[in-house]
Amino acid sequence: MSDVRQINLFFNPRSVAVVGASRKVTKAGNIIFKNFVENKRRGIFKGELYPVNPRRKLILGYKCYPSITEITGKVELVVIIIPADKVPRIMRDAAVKGVKAAVIISSGFSEIGNHELEEQVTTIARKAGIRVLGPNCLGVYDSNSGVDMLFLPETKVLSTGDEMVATPRPMSGYMAVVTESGAFGASALDYLAGTQLGVSKFVSFGNECDVDESEMLHYLLHDEKTRVILLYVESIESGRKFMEVAKEITREKPIVALKSGSTRAGARAAMSHTGAIAGSDKIYDAAFMQSGVIRIRDMDELFHVGKALAFQPPAAGDNIAVLTDAGGPGIMAVDECESRGLNIKEFSSRTIQKLEELKKEGKIPAFATNLNPLDLTGSATSEMFEHGAKILFDDPEIHGIIVIGLHQVPALQEDFVDRIANLSKNYVKPVSACDIGETEMALYIRSRFDKLGIPAYSSPEDAARAMIALVQYGLYLKKNGYLERYVENFLKSVRM
Repeated sequence: MSDVRQINLFFNPRSVAVVGASRKVTKAGNIIFKNFVENKRRGIFKGELYPVNPRRKLILGYKCYPSITEITGKVELVVIIIPADKVPRIMRDAAVKGVKAAVIISSGFSEIGNHELEEQVTTIARKAGIRVLGPNCLGVYDSNSGVDMLFLPETKVLSTGDEMVATPRPMSGYMAVVTESGAFGASALDYLAGTQLGVSKFVSFGNECDVDESEMLHYLLHDEKTRVILLYVESIESGRKFMEVAKEITREKPIVALKSGSTRAGARAAMSHTGAIAGSDKIYDAAFMQSGVIRIRDMDELFHVGKALAFQPPAAGDNIAVLTDAGGPGIMAVDECESRGLNIKEFSSRTIQKLEELKKEGKIPAFATNLNPLDLTGSATSEMFEHGAKILFDDPEIHGIIVIGLHQVPALQEDFVDRIANLSKNYVKPVSACDIGETEMALYIRSRFDKLGIPAYSSPEDAARAMIALVQYGLYLKKNGYLERYVENFLKSVRM
C-alpha cells in the first residue's frame, strides 16, 4: 500500500474500531464514539463502527467487543483512548488483526519523558506496517467524510442549567489545518466555526512518533478539497525532508506556517509541551523562505492569510492600489503595505486622466484624491466604488486592490459589495476588503464580501497583510515559473 493510500485511512476509513469507547458522557471515549455514531446516523460517515470495551456489551446501540481481535469484520483504522501503559497491548492486537492505521489520543508518553513506552509502541507499529498518528493528540476531523476524533463536546451545560455551544465543528471549506498542538487545534476549529470559515481537513499529530508534518503535508498536496494548508509547529525534526516536501507542495498550494517557540522561554515551553526541541528561529526563517512557505507571526494572521489565499488568486507583482471612502484608514493600509515592501506608487497618467474624466462627468466627487489611495471621501456611493474599482482593475500596472468601504458614510449602500465582487470576476487580480466596526452592519458587510469570495477584515492593517501574503506567494510562484499554471488551476477550482 502506498504512503498516500495508507495515510488516507486516517481520513476515509471503511471501518473504525474505537478502543476505550464508553457509556459515560464525561469520558473522551464516549464523546469520540458518539461523534462517529452521529455522523453515521446523518449519512456523512459511511464506514463500519466497532466499539471496544471489555466491560460493556452495548454502547450507543452498537455491539461492544472485548478486544480488537474478536471483531468479526475487517478493521482499517483503530482509535485508542485508554491509559498509556495499556497501549502496547492494543497495538499488538491491532497487528494481529491486520490494522493499517492507528490514532493514539492517549497522553503519557515522551511529552512527560516516557520515551521508552513511546518507542515500544513505535516498534510494534513499524514491524506490523501500521502507520501511527500521535500519541498525545486530538486526531482527525474531516468535514467531508464524517471522521471526527475530537474528544471535545460540541456543547456544554453551564452551572445555571443553560446549554451553550462550546466546540462547534466548522463547515466544509478549503483550508486544511495541521497542528502539533491539540489545544491550538481546538481553538482554531472554534475560531473558524465562529467566523463561518470552512475546513477541508484537520489533523493534530501530537508527539509524531511515526507520521510527521512532512508526510501529512504531502498527503494534502493530493487532496482536491484543500486549497491552502495552515500549519502550526513548535519544531520540525527532519528539516531537509520538510523543505523538499514543502517545495513540491508550494508549487501547487500555499502553506502558511505559524512557528512558535521562537524565544528562549518559548523553546523551553515547547520542550515541556510535546518534548519538542525548537531549534534556531533564524534557521526556520531561512528554510521557510527557500521552500516558499509563508511564515506569519500570530494566530489572527494565520487565519486571515489563509482566508485570502483560499479566496483569491496570488498577485503577479507588488504594485497595490487602495480604494477607500475614508482617508485615515486608507493611510493605515498604505503604511502597512509599504513597511512590508509593497509599492503604493502614484497612479499612471492614463489612470489619473480616466479619474479626472469621471470627476467631470460627476461619477466620483470632484474633490476625490486620486494619487493612491483613491479616496472617494464620505460622499461615496455604491456607483462611485464601482466606477473607481473598474479603472483600477483596468490599469495593467496595478497588481492588487485593497477596498476600504466604511459602511457608516450616509450614501453608501450594501450593494457596493456585490458590485466590487462582480467586477473582480472579470480580472485575475486579487482583492482584499475592510469595513471597520463590530455592529450588525459591519458584520454583514464583511460576511457578504467573504461569501462572494473576497476576504474581508475589521482593520486596514489586516486587509493589507492579506494582500502582502498574496503578493509574497505570487512573486514566489513567478520567480520559479509556476504562476500561470497555479492561477489557471486556482480559477478552475473556484469556478467548479
